[in-house]
Amino acid sequence: MANDIIGRILATEKNPTTIDIFTFWTNPQLVLNPFDVVKVQHVNNSFSYGVIEDIAHITDAASFLTNFISSDFGDVNAEENTFRIGMNYVTAKVICNTANIYIPLQNNAKVMLATAEEINYALGLDGIRNPLVCGYLEMYNGTANCEKVTLPVNLNSKFIIGPEGAHLNISGISGLAAKTSYAMFLLKAIQDIYINKSRKDGNEDSVAFVLFNVKGKDLLAIDQINDFADEQVPEEAKTETLKMYQQLGLSAEPFKNVHYYYPYSDESYWNTYMSKEDVADNITIKKAKLFKYIYQNDKDNLDLMFANIDDPTQTMESVISYIISGQGEFGTINKWNDFLEAIKDRCKTDSLIKDKEIPVVSWRKFYRIVNKSISSSGGIFASNINESKAETRIGDALKCIKKNEVHVIDIAKLSEDKQAYVFGDAIRIIYDLQLGQYSEDENVNPPSKIIIFIDELNKYASKDAPKNSPILRQVLDVAERGRSLGIILFAAEQFRSAIHDRVTGNCSTHAYGRTNSIEVTKSDYKSIPSVYKTMMTRLKQGEYIIQNPIFRSLLNIKFPKPIYKQFK
Repeated sequence: MANDIIGRILATEKNPTTIDIFTFWTNPQLVLNPFDVVKVQHVNNSFSYGVIEDIAHITDAASFLTNFISSDFGDVNAEENTFRIGMNYVTAKVICNTANIYIPLQNNAKVMLATAEEINYALGLDGIRNPLVCGYLEMYNGTANCEKVTLPVNLNSKFIIGPEGAHLNISGISGLAAKTSYAMFLLKAIQDIYINKSRKDGNEDSVAFVLFNVKGKDLLAIDQINDFADEQVPEEAKTETLKMYQQLGLSAEPFKNVHYYYPYSDESYWNTYMSKEDVADNITIKKAKLFKYIYQNDKDNLDLMFANIDDPTQTMESVISYIISGQGEFGTINKWNDFLEAIKDRCKTDSLIKDKEIPVVSWRKFYRIVNKSISSSGGIFASNINESKAETRIGDALKCIKKNEVHVIDIAKLSEDKQAYVFGDAIRIIYDLQLGQYSEDENVNPPSKIIIFIDELNKYASKDAPKNSPILRQVLDVAERGRSLGIILFAAEQFRSAIHDRVTGNCSTHAYGRTNSIEVTKSDYKSIPSVYKTMMTRLKQGEYIIQNPIFRSLLNIKFPKPIYKQFK
């Protein structure tokens, strides 16, 4: 049925066609969907293409009351004595014209369905340079006498991982939106591209990945194949998923070159959702390490413990500067326990140690915060690193990251203040690494790009975060200047409207998953057509609305199930 006429353009006194918008009538029984592409005959033998935004049905009844009266004054079983003439009229947005003619479409012009090749052309999906698959789209689903069109969707990788554009923001409610799954699908596609690049031409352009596991065991087996055991028909689900990966040009294998970093645990508390046996096995095959923080190297990051603490008078900043500069007794301390004891001494009103600039009340506030992080069960703040037992600092591990490697840092079971500390420390290390701060160190040869993935970004870069938060400052630096340094942020959160405007504003690609009706009324969604907003409240798992500079319109894409092992 492609290129068969399905309707004609409507242009009335009250509803004219414009350069951007047109309306056409069509058969009330013809099934069309928002995001479907239609082709319209235009002047000079050209054709315009439009994306459907809304569909309405109208009859010749003057009012609701007219219909009510014609049904024998409200008898629901009565047959109408007067046959009502009805039609569907469709509103669509112009996305391109084959001759670059953008005068309004003319009344009664023929409207047709587009072929797969025409859809590719209309949406700007043909001839994309540096293609990176981001899913696939389906059109004309349920349209009579027309086969459903399924097309892979590629975007220009330079518009998501630089240098033309950078950063991805994914939003959607917990569980149903599958934010982590979509981010991992894109990361998998990127790793496939760069592994193939390395094999073919040894291209200098290279990439590595740093992922934060924030929920259960979500990302702690991404190098293992998915067995689909939780599906109703595992073999069928596996076959279908592998087939889709192949159709999209991706390898049907999980992530390669994966390294895991679990929080060090003492005997009193186990700091990861992975079993002790699994952790030991991964350490034995040199696939994993335990991370710690030691005073001598990590005291400079004390400010990260205050990321969510308002400090309008900068008293905490003064205390931190005093300690880091080694003033007083802090110049001789080299253990966390000794550090806490020294702070405790400062908190005593009768202390012999007096400091005119920093009052006792400030030391007490400082002690309450750092003591909660350092002394609580867990043991990641330790006195030394034992490399023979596969212990490391996150900083030492990330400094030596190599191309095509995936480093997964497990913070799921840590308290929120410790999660913030680990995340802030890793971001700071990566930033300094790409600035060349460690270029003289041994075994340091970073890739040209490092992609960071973090879920629950609202914890670190929300609109309500304290303005003096060091983690917020670091995230803003990455969002605004990371592209030029090769630091790319892939972030996810439940509610986009909660994220700092300077973060979302600097993301070149946006993925909207299923969300609620309150969220779509926020100003962050004002540029999105109303029918698309409504669709966002009922998107299915594995379905996203994507926005990217190279696309001529928003796209409703789908993506296959994860290829790596899932935990339920």
